Order: sequence, then structure tokens, then C-alpha cells
Amino acid sequence: MAAPLLEVRDLNTCFSTYRGQLRAVDGVGLTIERGETLALVGESGCGKSVTALSIMRLIRRPGRIVRGEVLFAGEDLLRKSGGEMRRIRGGRIAMVFQDPLSTLNPTFSVENQIVESLRIHRVARGKEARERSVQLLEAMGIPAARERLRSYPHELSGGMRQRVMLAIAVSCEPELLIADEPTTALDVTLQAQILDLLGQIKEERGLATLLITHDLGIVSQFSDRAAVMYAGQVVEEAPVAELMEDPLHPYTAGLLRCVPRLGRPDVPIRPIEGSVPDMIALPPGCRFAPRCPEVMEHCREAVPPLYDRGGRRMVRCYIYRQRSFRQSGANPTGRPGAC
Repeated sequence: MAAPLLEVRDLNTCFSTYRGQLRAVDGVGLTIERGETLALVGESGCGKSVTALSIMRLIRRPGRIVRGEVLFAGEDLLRKSGGEMRRIRGGRIAMVFQDPLSTLNPTFSVENQIVESLRIHRVARGKEARERSVQLLEAMGIPAARERLRSYPHELSGGMRQRVMLAIAVSCEPELLIADEPTTALDVTLQAQILDLLGQIKEERGLATLLITHDLGIVSQFSDRAAVMYAGQVVEEAPVAELMEDPLHPYTAGLLRCVPRLGRPDVPIRPIEGSVPDMIALPPGCRFAPRCPEVMEHCREAVPPLYDRGGRRMVRCYIYRQRSFRQSGANPTGRPGAC
């Protein structure tokens, strides 16, 4: 079997604060095959975006990656020089952020920003770069693409700006696209359009995609597999259809109970009791234990490892401790990673 395009092993990212060390990403392991879409799911603050930024080596002080491997096409990105990473970012790996207005440069036209990406990665220059920019905007469904090249970000709608971001992201034919909540700032109609466009890009270009979202509806429609994060750790990973039909972790089951059922007003929405833990003063044992309806005594004593349920299903819960488990890029000891 061919090696995955991206394999994250035991990734740990910490932030120094006046209260102490905040372990934002703790022992995260992920794999993405070529052409596959993996959704990274969880509540706000669970570590999804920090995981993506760590993969891209975009963590800035007071944060730092303290341990792990990020293998992209077999090469560890954490061992690359700054110059090598600049060539990989935007070239072989592209990232789309949730707020294009704060990501796009307000002082440069759309043309300047697409052409700059093409020039830096030596894809095209001059007239060829301009024509390629027009083609990219047309491929993203932007009408009057040639005229739009002269526009500045503030002159475009939210949906148009996100399409420009996608045009820049795919301009250099990346192998992996990381999309961090790409529809958060858009209304429902525009969300559907952007997600359809992402699906089209994936099919036409054979892109592998890491889709970061808290919306389980998006996960069910546009992802092949999903990894659920809670308090800095992956607590469940599974093919999407199986995750939706038979969630193993109590947290995943709780998330699904929060989703309204279309045409089923008789099915009540049941929120998860309690709140996420303080990431600087984490509870001993399982981090979901204070909120878990199935908590057992030993859940409060040691962090459970990831148990392998077979069929690419992993779950971090003592309910499944009778089964064997494998490391799969995560911390097999269950102990928190050191900052």
C-alpha cells in the first residue's frame, strides 16, 4: 500500500501564557491519502486551527511545536528550513482561511495577488501570469473575470473574496489543500456555493483536502473520513458514514444529538452538559470525563489511549479498553505531552 500523502505523528503544540503552559495540540495523529478529504471536527477552541497552522509551520510566539512529525510525501516538514517551507506553502500545500478580508492584502489588486503567487512559485510571469489569473477566476465561477482582476478586496462581496482566495490557493497546482472554516462568514446560499466549488476543485484536480469545521452537516456531505477533536486531542476517527450512523465516543454522540433532524421535529435537540475544560488546568484522566454521561471511576485517573476498532476506526475511550490499540501517531501512554 502506498504511503499517505500527509501523516501527522504525535504532534504537540504549546503556548506560554502568564498562567502557565497551554497545551493546544496534544499527541495528535492524522493521515490523509491522495485525493481524500479528511474533516477535522470539534467545538471552537479544541485545537483544530492550531493543528492546521502547526502542519504549515505557521505557529508564532508565544506558541511553539514541541514534539512530533509532519510527514508530507514522506518528508518531515518540521525538519525543513524556513526557505524550504516557503516554497512548499502555496506551492505543494495551500491553505484557505475563514476570513478572506483579513487574509487578502487590502492595498493590492486581485491581479497583483494572484500573479505574485504564480511568480514566487515560478509557475508563470508577465502576460502568461495575467492570462492564467483570468482562467483561475473563471474556473472559480467569478463573472467578468478580466475586469475583476483590477478590483481590490474591499470592492468584492464575501463570496467573491473567498473565490479569489481559492483561486490563489489552487494557482500553483498544490497536492494538499487545507480549508479552515472556509464558509463561516458567509450566508447559507453562499456556503453551499463555496462547498460545491471545493468539491468540484477536488474532483477536477485530484486534491487531498483537510477540511476544518464544526458543522457536521458539511462533514457528512463533503468528507470521506472525519477526526473529532476535544481539548487538544483526537477522540475519534472514522469513515464519515460510519461516524454518523454509529458514533463510538460519547462526545461524538453528544455532538450528533445537538444537530436538528430535518423533517423530524419529534427528535429533541439535547445539548452536551457542562463546558470545555480549562486548557491550562486540565482535569486528570479523560478530558471529557466531567461532561460524560458514561463516565467510570478510572476515566478520572488516566488519559485513555486511542483504541483500534478496525476498519480505520479509532476511539479514545475506556469503554473499548478490551480491544487492542495501535499508536497511529498519537501518544500511546495516555500521558499529556510535555511543554
